[in-house]
Amino acid sequence: MDFQLTDDQQMIQSAAREFAQSEIVPVAAEHDRSGEFPSATIAKAGELGFMGVEVPEEYGGAGLDAIGFALMMEEISAADAAHGTIISVNNSLYCNGIMRNGNEAQKHEFVTPIASGQAIGAYALTEPQSGSDAANMRTRAELSGDGSHYVLNGKKSWITSGPVARYILLFARTDMEAGARGISAFVIDTEKEGFVRGKAEPKLGIRASATCEIELADYRCPVEHRIGEEGTGFRIAMSMLDSGRIGIAAQAVGIARAAYEASLEFARERKAFGTPIGSFQMTQAKIADMKMRIEAARLLTLRAAWTKARTGKGGRNTLNASMAKLFASETAMWVTHQAVQIHGGMGYSKELPVERYFRDAKITEIYEGTSEIQRLVIARQETGLR
Repeated sequence: MDFQLTDDQQMIQSAAREFAQSEIVPVAAEHDRSGEFPSATIAKAGELGFMGVEVPEEYGGAGLDAIGFALMMEEISAADAAHGTIISVNNSLYCNGIMRNGNEAQKHEFVTPIASGQAIGAYALTEPQSGSDAANMRTRAELSGDGSHYVLNGKKSWITSGPVARYILLFARTDMEAGARGISAFVIDTEKEGFVRGKAEPKLGIRASATCEIELADYRCPVEHRIGEEGTGFRIAMSMLDSGRIGIAAQAVGIARAAYEASLEFARERKAFGTPIGSFQMTQAKIADMKMRIEAARLLTLRAAWTKARTGKGGRNTLNASMAKLFASETAMWVTHQAVQIHGGMGYSKELPVERYFRDAKITEIYEGTSEIQRLVIARQETGLR
């Protein structure tokens, strides 16, 4: 593999870094404190093409590849993981899901306004009783007698951007007896009757990323808003998680990098016993291990993005995506832990950002498939056993 970046990839990396450092960094701490959704900076991200990086320009996107997306995600997340979460779901789960499985009319209607940043997209798979066991969902979609629409009823939980999304890619049962093969995918218009936003989640980290429950109460969804054929929803959902895991891996690398850079600066400037703490061997060992793990996580993430770009529309990238997500997320948690240790008491204070990095890192080990699930996926891919 040759990871020499193309001109387009370098361009989006540079643009994302400049935007993140000049626009997001100054407001990140306040948004974390208040939990307010960062509408202004997300709108600017849309203007720059960050809300639909891999979406072709004719549908409102930037027309770049998965590597460009990963590079952008690292830069945004190094400034603030909450912004990274919003942008990742918009790109990897919502836009990518419809671009890969929708028809032309659906792409123009449901992707163009989201990829261009005019509105926000979301993805609804998890339910109160089904997290890792996604096939155990209970939300139902019953076809009307005249076949013109489905009537949806049920609840979804932990919906990123749920409080602000215009459209949601949602999964529901069209056949209660067919297991995973009885699940179908739909686009939900949140401005229509029958859609209800539930309670917002008070989260440990990524606090500016709005998250809530949603409920469907006799929501009437036109047949034309079903994505793919009946019964293909679970396959669509899992393939989108392959894509989403690359975004979360890049997010984790960004969080870890920010914590590492803060620690490096602190180790050079903070003195103890008359000398910079960076000259102490224990601190040097932490710095060395942090650097090594971040570089390894970045390479796994770029490889996953590189292979995704070459799988084509119908391909899966499960193994590489899971390895990248698992290693990068656990790296972020470990690196931010070390960053707090290096900063000592100040690392525990909200006056410095390492405390926020530590809280934000934890979610990367949970969403888009927990670390435990990633290990199962990797092992099953390697052994061929279930």
